[in-house]
Amino acid sequence: MMSILRILCAGSALVLGAALYIAPAALPAAAQTSPAVPERLWDGFNSPVGMAFDAAGNLYVAEWGAGRVSRIDPTGNRSTFAAGLDGPSGLAIGSDGTIYVASYSRDEVYRFTPEGVRTVHVTGLATPAGIGFDRAGRLLIANRRTNQLLGVAPGGRLEPVIDGLRTPVGAVQTADGGYVVSNIGGGVTIVRPDGSRVEAGKDFRTPGPGIAITKDGRVFIVDYGGTTVREILPNGESRSVADGLRSPVGLTVAPDGVSLLTAAWGDGTIYRISIPQ
Repeated sequence: MMSILRILCAGSALVLGAALYIAPAALPAAAQTSPAVPERLWDGFNSPVGMAFDAAGNLYVAEWGAGRVSRIDPTGNRSTFAAGLDGPSGLAIGSDGTIYVASYSRDEVYRFTPEGVRTVHVTGLATPAGIGFDRAGRLLIANRRTNQLLGVAPGGRLEPVIDGLRTPVGAVQTADGGYVVSNIGGGVTIVRPDGSRVEAGKDFRTPGPGIAITKDGRVFIVDYGGTTVREILPNGESRSVADGLRSPVGLTVAPDGVSLLTAAWGDGTIYRISIPQ
């Protein structure tokens, strides 16, 4: 199977999360701790990418290679939620339970009811990768080919949020109105509310689309080109919180709030990672 990095850079892939990010002074120091050993939960996925939990604790997983979205209920039972998709990548769930899925290959974002009824929500994109929400509930799209983060206004109108990125595949909004962006072709960028930028990707081989943020504002990003999940610090530093993964690509915060779930492209497996204190 062709790697996702090759697909993305050639013009085909992936995930964005959105939540709040606390003020920089409140984030942990860059003190290094031993990376956690990921706990294997489920395997047998076909290129898993976007991941998100709904309010009932069901986990939804976009499987790029299978063209489907799978659902795992709180007891661990797996089922197919949607099939026949073309390059499903980013996945996000709204506060009303609506599931949004980006089709990177068709330049669209789909909207699903919790019962699985699908409609086209946004079209006319340019290789949409990650999707998520800003603090106001607006849908955000990492539009890889135009190097933009886009917002979806009422009526489906697209509006630029950030221009001049470097192949963005994931982003979260910060509590102060800034953003943290994962660029698969060029590191991790912290965008301040005043527009200034801090580069935070020097310790990554290739930042991937999996980006997640906790309620208290800690930001985590997968290193798709490596084997780690790293925590991003506001001064541009990062620290490894888990190691030993085979091309981690998806990432989400678990309902317990004290662990992350990551999906590995290399072995089609979903792992749990304890969030270090």
